[in-house]
Amino acid sequence: MSHISFPEKDAGNMVASHYSTGQGQVLRSDKIEITKIRFQKGHGAATHHHPEEQVFYILEGCLEVTVDGETYEVHPGEGSFHPSNAPHSVMAKEDTVALSFKNLVDPNYEATGNLT
Repeated sequence: MSHISFPEKDAGNMVASHYSTGQGQVLRSDKIEITKIRFQKGHGAATHHHPEEQVFYILEGCLEVTVDGETYEVHPGEGSFHPSNAPHSVMAKEDTVALSFKNLVDPNYEATGNLT
């Protein structure tokens, strides 16, 4: 079993800067990606889609999430599922920290570390 750690030195890494203001650590293996992502209040990710299925799990704060035209808030201890290629966006209602889990298909931004 491998220990997962999110190195603080990578906390300022811009994740998917072409559509998102989120910052954090991106860890990957050959088949999965886990990101500890932070959004400042009033910032988020513009509507986008990707072939990976994605789950956001909120650790602290609150996100307003829109998936396939449905909008709802996600609070600590809750999550949001984004199906493959479903248009989705997020906006932080307050400073937010979340974990993002994706099955790895075709990443379009760099990892900061490896899951091994």
